[in-house]
Amino acid sequence: MKTDLTDTTSSKINKALVLGRRAIGTPAVGMVLTLVIVTDEENAYDALKAANEASREHPSRTLVVIKRVSRSPRDRANTRLDAEVRLGADAGSGETVILRLYGEVVDHAQSVVLPLLLPDAPVVVWWPVNAPTDPANDPLGALAQRRVTDTYAAEQPIEELTARADTYTPGDTDLSWTRITPWRSMLAAALDQVHCKVTSADVEGEEFNPSVELLAMWLAERLKVPVRRSLSQGPGLTSVRLETSAGPIVLDRPDGSLATLSIEGQPDRAVALKRRETAELIAEELRRLDPDDTYAASLKFGLERLDEEAAVTAPAPEEPAPDVTAEPESAAEPSKKAPAKKAPAKKAAAK
Repeated sequence: MKTDLTDTTSSKINKALVLGRRAIGTPAVGMVLTLVIVTDEENAYDALKAANEASREHPSRTLVVIKRVSRSPRDRANTRLDAEVRLGADAGSGETVILRLYGEVVDHAQSVVLPLLLPDAPVVVWWPVNAPTDPANDPLGALAQRRVTDTYAAEQPIEELTARADTYTPGDTDLSWTRITPWRSMLAAALDQVHCKVTSADVEGEEFNPSVELLAMWLAERLKVPVRRSLSQGPGLTSVRLETSAGPIVLDRPDGSLATLSIEGQPDRAVALKRRETAELIAEELRRLDPDDTYAASLKFGLERLDEEAAVTAPAPEEPAPDVTAEPESAAEPSKKAPAKKAPAKKAAAK
């Protein structure tokens, strides 16, 4: 059931929700949370589709906030709120309200959303794209217990990841972190099978992928070992290699679907490690509404510390072999031997 409301208000939208529930025969509200999606017109369809699929596991009221761009002064002066109310089969297992904001109301979206929140229910705000640098201080983010962003969708993902660490507030999370949950589970299970000490690690993945950086920082923070970041053609994460006292442990996924777990002294095992859709990632994040301390510790570890500690394990440049065909220098020419003593300085610079 769909109801279109043009130039409307929050009270009229609430009234349309009540009348719609009565019309389809479900007057009671059986929602467990309110999911607020802040996006643009281009990405609204994909975000709403993912939210509807996730609502089968978490019935929720989904509010899609679309801030329309006003290109002329006349359009910016024309403040308007349009809404589309979806119930029943058109809204998955919950309720959906699509809000399109025009003019000055774009800067006051929280005043439109606040009356539509479910009473006594947690609120989750999700920015599929164009997330604010400090989600907790955003007017809409301040209404939520959990704030979900996706640094992978940013124009400069690695710089965005650093900004997230500087402004982290308990309740913040990132879908780039959610994507590596199967990798973290598999690596933890592999280490439980072997009694050993990890000495170093290598994380390989495509360039400008924040999930690779987060996994490397997680390993460095939890294992207290140097972690090297290597590049590959992808897709996404491709390999993790742990050097241990009992031999290497390697989790390799070259095709983005099936991985191979190799442990010294044990046969190789095939592991299902498929890249997950956005709906699965959102559903996972909605399972817990408390702060993610592990994500916070990994995020705050810092990319700079990761690079510095990984550089310690970098191989030193090889010294050029001496020219055995050259005639030995006489003791009367000591000044010509002085440049040969500068090798330690080159080695230090490489670090």
